[in-house]
Amino acid sequence: MKKERMSRTIAIANQKGGVGKSTTTINLAACLAERNKKVLVIDSDPQGNTTSGFGVDKNEIEETIYDVLISDVDIKDCIVENVVKNVDLLPSNVDLSAAEIELIGVKEKEFILEQKTRELRTVYDYILIDCPPSLSLLTVNAMTTADSVLVPIQCEYYALEGLSQLIHTVNLVRERLNERLDIEGIVFTMYDSRTNLSQQVVENVKQHLGDDIYTTIIPRSIRLAEAPSYGQPITIYDAKSSGAEAYRKLADAVEG
Repeated sequence: MKKERMSRTIAIANQKGGVGKSTTTINLAACLAERNKKVLVIDSDPQGNTTSGFGVDKNEIEETIYDVLISDVDIKDCIVENVVKNVDLLPSNVDLSAAEIELIGVKEKEFILEQKTRELRTVYDYILIDCPPSLSLLTVNAMTTADSVLVPIQCEYYALEGLSQLIHTVNLVRERLNERLDIEGIVFTMYDSRTNLSQQVVENVKQHLGDDIYTTIIPRSIRLAEAPSYGQPITIYDAKSSGAEAYRKLADAVEG
């Protein structure tokens, strides 16, 4: 009897904002999809940047991840199919910011997303969850759903600040809620080879976390920065750019 495939579920998390979580989620999904992998992207950030980055109007969308978490809405009814070829999206918008308060007192509230996505794990090769820039209940839900956590780090002076807290949270979730959770890897973003600072940040983080760091480094790129405003991943907006090539290499590393 043929064994059903099970998706790999990866949470993209860092409680610092502006480090490239949404950019990494969008473009890693697109690069995996280029390889004919079926990918579901879950936007669990109330800012909805991943949603709009795929060209979906977050202000017009009627059913989002908020409805999945709060109501008995079927998750399949909220998914936007083929935002790019082979990529489906569970969208988000500002409504999600109310979810944490509305879930106070709800039994097993840390496991709602895991329960709602369970039926989809045989449908997709990968499920990527873009987390909000905080160690909140939404992030914990992502971590109880995920097999691993991918951490984007911006090449800036305070890169290590908060990283130990994130790793502590991953360890706590593993101990208490999800024993399979692991660190997928740390990826440097917005790297500028012309500055000593970027190189120093990379060396500093490597000294602390050598084994978990991807060799692929995402460059600072105008084309990468422009792509979301056109609602496209970099693989469509500028397929031959340095940013597109970097995310393809990251997809190589994730596929292992």
